[in-house]
Amino acid sequence: MTKQKTKKSLAKRFRVTPSGKVLHQSAFGRHLKKSKSKTQKGKYKKPKEITGTMAKKIKKVLGK
Repeated sequence: MTKQKTKKSLAKRFRVTPSGKVLHQSAFGRHLKKSKSKTQKGKYKKPKEITGTMAKKIKKVLGK
């Protein structure tokens, strides 16, 4: 059986940490920042963790 290829579109969007957590960058933080509060803008900078079934699916497609 052949090796499973990594889905490159997902590899650019998600990151699996050494401990196995799946992280992604928040949406809505790229532009139109004038109307957003300082707190909101700060929260967009931090990577968010994905849990549950979605995390399992992402790990499988990334080959982790």
